[in-house]
Amino acid sequence: MSTSLSSQASSIVLSDVSFIWPDGTVVFDHLNLTLGASTYSLIGANGAGKSTLLGLIAQRLRPASGSVAIAGTGSAPEVGIVPQDPQSDPASTVSAALGIDGIRAAIRRIEGGSVDTADFDTVGDDWDVDERALELLAQMGLPTDLDRRVGAMSGGEATLLSIVAALMRRPSVLLLDEPTNNLDTSSRTRLFDAIDAFAGTVIVVSHDLELLERVDATLELYRGRVRFFGGPYTHYREIVDAEQDAAEAAVATAAGDLRRQRRELVDAQIKLDRRARTAATAEREKRVPKIIAHKRRSEAQVSAGKLRNAHRDDVAAAASRLDGAREDVRDDRTARISVPEVEVASRTQVITDDRLRIDGPERIALVGPNGSGKSTLIADLIGSESIAVPYAYVPQQIAFDDPAVSIAGMVSAHHPDIGTQEVRAHLARFLFRGTRADRALGELSGGERLRVGLADALLGDPTPKLLILDEPTNNLDLDTVTQLVAALESWNGALLVVSHDAGFLDRIGIDRRVGMDGSSPGKPSIHR
Repeated sequence: MSTSLSSQASSIVLSDVSFIWPDGTVVFDHLNLTLGASTYSLIGANGAGKSTLLGLIAQRLRPASGSVAIAGTGSAPEVGIVPQDPQSDPASTVSAALGIDGIRAAIRRIEGGSVDTADFDTVGDDWDVDERALELLAQMGLPTDLDRRVGAMSGGEATLLSIVAALMRRPSVLLLDEPTNNLDTSSRTRLFDAIDAFAGTVIVVSHDLELLERVDATLELYRGRVRFFGGPYTHYREIVDAEQDAAEAAVATAAGDLRRQRRELVDAQIKLDRRARTAATAEREKRVPKIIAHKRRSEAQVSAGKLRNAHRDDVAAAASRLDGAREDVRDDRTARISVPEVEVASRTQVITDDRLRIDGPERIALVGPNGSGKSTLIADLIGSESIAVPYAYVPQQIAFDDPAVSIAGMVSAHHPDIGTQEVRAHLARFLFRGTRADRALGELSGGERLRVGLADALLGDPTPKLLILDEPTNNLDLDTVTQLVAALESWNGALLVVSHDAGFLDRIGIDRRVGMDGSSPGKPSIHR
């Protein structure tokens, strides 16, 4: 038997929606959006409002004005939403996390002889709730034990369980916020299959390029507006890159025009000054009658004023065109993370442990299913003396002791021998320029936390020659992933990365993949 993952087609209609946070921050202003039954990705920078938009569609958030409507063939279309970091009570059971405890209890009472109307109302049409739950759990690769404790699950299993809980409601709309975080390759495949099988509307927020290539259309959230692109991420990227190339060309043209107008203003001023000096000399030498000289001087002043104002207007217009052209160039085209320059000779021993040897500037990916011991192996290497060069380590979960401390304050505290100006210059290379370095750690997005972690780890003397990253793309937006890829492409030291994101590993030019299957913890099998 196959369980239908959605029982009704649907459409989403946002009409003139505005949303403002209590502190006055405007996220959306008169937003209009209509989506039919398809699979969409929703992309945009951290803080652009992606999760807010999902919350509005799920009607967990209320707009300041406008309306959000879900239309479907059913009498009461359901919206299932899975947040970025789903949380369940570790002590609760799988059944409780799926929200079916009440239905199962009512069925047991009816089977025991209850004729209470309330029990029948609770069950409704869900007489097969156990069978549906077990089948969906199996489809997601989860243990089919409804009494299992949630606390025994891994982070990836908790994400898949939340997706099953959403599907149990037979939604017509499914909203997924970064669903591939913490999922290994097998779990990601099951997730992709579930999305493909869903018959309603799916909106997925993700940085996972493989998932972004499986959608029907791409929605970009930029500057409070949603723009529709009729294809996957590569189609979106082609269009935006072409637009940005044209925008940068327009900036270059406008900048050239402004320089020309400024030169012409200077040239005109020089000519006017020369004429004025010639006229003054002629008047002093009395070459012309005083009345005629006075008339000529007045006419010259009026003419010079008009010419000077005309050139100034041309300069102002050119400056305005340049400002307008610059507005069309996106921040992600100019934002670049700059990592320290380092050289590692090809025969340098970097890691000497027999389980994982690295020589020279190798780029190694540590891959394998969740629970196979990847992070444990890294911890063992760091705790031993097998790392033979200075190294920098950025863990999967970047935590701060005091969220109220500023970025610059924390990094300075970790590196007391380095002066304030050098710390700030270093932070600027990680896009924390000027007052941005004074932001409190507790205010940072996922991408910003990663950049802080990188900056903190790579600031040192001697400069690290090995960079170790554990699941670095979790909770990142696409722009930050692109910035990270560019930074790692320019990194000339050795690199050890733990990641389930095959697309990311391909982009950073991995030389060798070391696979761990978990059958013998800490004993990786190497796949080249």
